[in-house]
Amino acid sequence: MPTGPVDSYYDLLSLIHEARRPELYVEIGVHKGDSLSFARPETRVVGVDPEPKIEKIPNNCTIVAQTSDDFFANPEALGGELIDLSFADGLHWWEQTLRDVANLEHHTSPDGVILIHDCNPRDEITAERERTTVFWSGDVWKTVVALRRYRPDLSVVTADVAPTGLAIVTGLDPTNEVLFDRYDEIVADIDQLGWADLESRGRGEMLGLVPTDWEALGPIVA
Repeated sequence: MPTGPVDSYYDLLSLIHEARRPELYVEIGVHKGDSLSFARPETRVVGVDPEPKIEKIPNNCTIVAQTSDDFFANPEALGGELIDLSFADGLHWWEQTLRDVANLEHHTSPDGVILIHDCNPRDEITAERERTTVFWSGDVWKTVVALRRYRPDLSVVTADVAPTGLAIVTGLDPTNEVLFDRYDEIVADIDQLGWADLESRGRGEMLGLVPTDWEALGPIVA
């Protein structure tokens, strides 16, 4: 495996696939399928997207054209297997991402890994809830704050990779119901946070930012 800094989230995603070699990989929000390409041929892949735009679906991949909420209401495509690795990159609203993480955890092996895209936004305008720019990360960063505040049993860090970070969630507990049972309370609390809080309180602490060096990140995801 390489050493040194990891430049982009694509590079990090590729390295994680190579290091973990997951049997089952699930991706929420596949779009054109670019990030699906990092899955190894022997990995079974399930992609979930209400409007997928993949022209050629790999042989090891099943695409489910549903919202993530609808998919998890009846996740037949998982075949009863536990997820080894997942990547949440769906609707860029934090409360939806939180639901995706809660549902993914419920179907993930305790030693599995959940990755969340867009958790270290570049600037205020591209971190708005409503999209007004071509590049847009939304307010997904709040998902990390919610997890670190309400699920201290989890390990939640954010790799400061370009362009907008990649959160890594480990120490999973498929039986934990906190995110489901306290969902409304969590949303009411975290919704009050804004860009000013991220800047004034220190994003390093709020998001659990970690360096992009693979020698440091590798042991987290191995």
